[in-house]
Amino acid sequence: MISKLTGKIDAIYEDSIILDVGGVGYGVLVSSSTLPYLRENSNSIVSLFIETHVREDHIHLYGFLNIEEKTAFNILQTVSGIGAKVAVNILSFLSPAQIQNAVDSKDKSIFCAVSGIGPKLGERMILELKGKKFSANFDSSSSSNITNDNNMVEDAAGALCNLGINKLEAVNLVKNILQNNPNATIDQVIRIALQNRSK
Repeated sequence: MISKLTGKIDAIYEDSIILDVGGVGYGVLVSSSTLPYLRENSNSIVSLFIETHVREDHIHLYGFLNIEEKTAFNILQTVSGIGAKVAVNILSFLSPAQIQNAVDSKDKSIFCAVSGIGPKLGERMILELKGKKFSANFDSSSSSNITNDNNMVEDAAGALCNLGINKLEAVNLVKNILQNNPNATIDQVIRIALQNRSK
């Protein structure tokens, strides 16, 4: 069982990387929220916490930047109807703290914004994840800020999708912009996203 890998990035793809560990290349699936960090550190030694999935027809390695994300990945899969692929999609869109907030506030609309999750599955997530702890750093006093951030991401990404941009790419563009420009308006976010994409 592989629990952690440390090495140099050999290649980066849309949803995975090849991590060179002592001359052995490991194919590791990652969330799209992890990819920007890996691209920025592509020439450095990086460490990923690994969840190994062994099935009859495949062995998949999923990589995470911290234990919190890895824990969230496993907890999400306890919900009926959520497998590894959907769990990764959720972590591409929401941090563990944001997942915690959505569950605690019973806001299924946040989950329904993620590709692969409809209203029924969103409702089931609220019910089956109740009482689960996703984030040790969650602070209920910050819940309104998290909800506002989610609304901004959803609205701005929706506008970009209407302009023909893939939903996952749109979400990642918006999240990256808000990290550097937390006070940006939705119009500014959309303009910056289009500028970044055209470079």
